[in-house]
Amino acid sequence: MKRQPHALVIPYPAQGHVAPLMKLALQIASHGVQVTFANTESTHAKIKASLPENVEEAHLISFVSLPDGMEPDDDRTDWVKLNDSIHRTMPGYLEDFILKVNGSNANQKFTCVVADTSVGWALELAKKAGLQAVAVWPAGGPCLALALHLPQLLEAGIIDTDGTVLKDEAISVSKDVPAWTSTEIGWGFPDPVFQKLFFGFYTIFPQYYKFHDWFLCNSIYELDSAALQLVPNVLPIGPLLASNHLATFAGNLWPQDSTCLQWLDNQASGSVIYVAFGSSTTVDSQQLHELAFGLELTGQPFLWVIRSDLMNDGSLAKLPEGFINRVSNRAKFVEWAPQEEVLAHPSVACFMSHCGWNSTMEGLTMGVPFLCWPYLADQFCNRNYICDVWRIGLGLRKDEHGVITRNEISSKIKTLLSSQDIKANAVHVKEVARKSLHESGGSSCRNFNNFIQHIKSI
Repeated sequence: MKRQPHALVIPYPAQGHVAPLMKLALQIASHGVQVTFANTESTHAKIKASLPENVEEAHLISFVSLPDGMEPDDDRTDWVKLNDSIHRTMPGYLEDFILKVNGSNANQKFTCVVADTSVGWALELAKKAGLQAVAVWPAGGPCLALALHLPQLLEAGIIDTDGTVLKDEAISVSKDVPAWTSTEIGWGFPDPVFQKLFFGFYTIFPQYYKFHDWFLCNSIYELDSAALQLVPNVLPIGPLLASNHLATFAGNLWPQDSTCLQWLDNQASGSVIYVAFGSSTTVDSQQLHELAFGLELTGQPFLWVIRSDLMNDGSLAKLPEGFINRVSNRAKFVEWAPQEEVLAHPSVACFMSHCGWNSTMEGLTMGVPFLCWPYLADQFCNRNYICDVWRIGLGLRKDEHGVITRNEISSKIKTLLSSQDIKANAVHVKEVARKSLHESGGSSCRNFNNFIQHIKSI
């Protein structure tokens, strides 16, 4: 009797990576494939706390944890230390785990490994174990094309081996893909340590690219074709969205505050500014206050996600004196929101976002115009697509002191909300994204179904 297919899914342990891989895992499981989702121990605990108790029994998915090599009281917000520890220790733990499962029970053996490209070493381990290796790029096509072009950029002397841009010119991979400036490139940081870390995420991909059997990307071909055409054999299957009620919990490392949905129910249609900057953006006190005053100046209702770790000095966010009282009749503050449900709500008018790829996919699929506030990595590239390619949003500009002022925030919001062209473009892009998921011929749906058919035939 043919054994049931069993996928081992491995994300990089960060919110922007765990969430799309979890949604992918749930979609794979919904097609009758057994799934084991492997996190680091600290991420595993947070994920389990956010999921309903019966998820494993009801959805052919189980959760396991692997050590990340750090001590329990080590600082896991130290990304350099965490990433180094993961690369030193986790491959060994993963290999032992695969050998243990595949050597013990014929009916439970893994048949494929589905791995985030940021843990590309897992693809090499899959091939070593005789398993199918499925690479998943959780971001957009442009940065994927850039990653594959790194050898050419190094050879041409455009960047050095630390990722530093050596020539005062825009970096281009194609005339049809917006170029990157030295400040917009995905690994560009003033701090050379962080630059080396993020550059490592890009350089690791070409290194392990040869090990994949299937290559999935959380993107939409019709919106990203110029970049995706530069990547051999990639299958865009995006947008990866919540396909059922469980997926709305998937990958969240903070408890969701669903009271904001009831609050939205009481707001006028198309009136609310939704403000959320993902899981890693931080600000200083001056910028926090300028944002608060800018929202106040608009006179619009707003829903603001303020994480407990939003401040760059480690303190709790302290809003301007009297601010909460002045806006209490038109504001809602939460630490983490059920974002897809928020963006789908008819009361939401626009999305002030850091332009992380997951937020970008979720916002454009819901037809919500963007106000773009990129912080790091691929977010600047995503901003350029939102504002200049798809034309579904506006960018915020810093002043000569590096601050986005209250007047800039207020005026851009008013311009965005009054732009019929941007609203029309947002509706069009939404229709394109939704069509890609349609069972009758949608490109992402077709690619995903082909992938499922293959792993079920192993």
